[in-house]
Amino acid sequence: MLATPLQCARLLPTRTSSLFLRSTVVDLAVLAGHLLLYPTGISQERPVPRPAGGPAAAGPASSPTRPAAPDPPPLLPTEGRAHPPVLLLHGFIDNRSVFMLLRRSLHRHGWRRVEALNYSPLTCDLRKAAELLSRHVEEVCLRTGHRRVDIVGHSLGGLIARYYVQRLGGDTRVRTVITLGTPHSGTRIAPLMSAHPIVRQMRPDSEVIAELSLPAPNCRTQFVAFWSEEDQVMIPATTARIDHPDLIAYNVQVAGVGHLALPVNGTVAAGIREALASAETAEGAADAISVA
Repeated sequence: MLATPLQCARLLPTRTSSLFLRSTVVDLAVLAGHLLLYPTGISQERPVPRPAGGPAAAGPASSPTRPAAPDPPPLLPTEGRAHPPVLLLHGFIDNRSVFMLLRRSLHRHGWRRVEALNYSPLTCDLRKAAELLSRHVEEVCLRTGHRRVDIVGHSLGGLIARYYVQRLGGDTRVRTVITLGTPHSGTRIAPLMSAHPIVRQMRPDSEVIAELSLPAPNCRTQFVAFWSEEDQVMIPATTARIDHPDLIAYNVQVAGVGHLALPVNGTVAAGIREALASAETAEGAADAISVA
């Protein structure tokens, strides 16, 4: 039995009117800033160039008018491999630009391979998005040489990652899934935009939510769910918690952080780093036991 990986996985101050007002103002400011950054994240991210002599990276082929880029200098055996790759998965009608600050935070603290995956806002089935994620994870593992990855998903992105792990066998490839304001039990705000099929799949009575409540024996992936009482998109707020008897799941409540601010909040970023580092410590201890 693993110990709780996060020291911050404790109950924080309960909801107050001042926290609610402050989080609303911050969310509006985040929305304004994100609208400015949104165009920078519309295109799909290009893979990180491969090390010399390593597996080929996916990407556009060279042409007579565009010569292939030279291989980068060889890396030291341990350089860039202290942490598994981290994949970032955005929420509904969003793109990878929402993770600009989180990506910078991870890079600054030693995570060298951090990539974001865009899925189309026209996607009409969460299951199809999970299949796209499955293919992307396989490509990242092939390109980087890592057997497993970590995933951070905001809102719908966390639900896509969980579906991939639970229903498509992704637990063989994903070590940790961290969700930020994800409707694990469905959110009642979804009917307000229920014209979109994928929004209907986020409702409490959807088939997708029912599938995620099914038994998931021997699931190897660890989940960490960040949730906030001030999240006005999650109704009720506790739907962003994971409560499943078969999953290794830790729920972390944060105070005064609205839905849009979760991916850009410094305290949440620190908690994400702590969760990823704790998973590596636990994995290292398990490896030591297995070879003893």
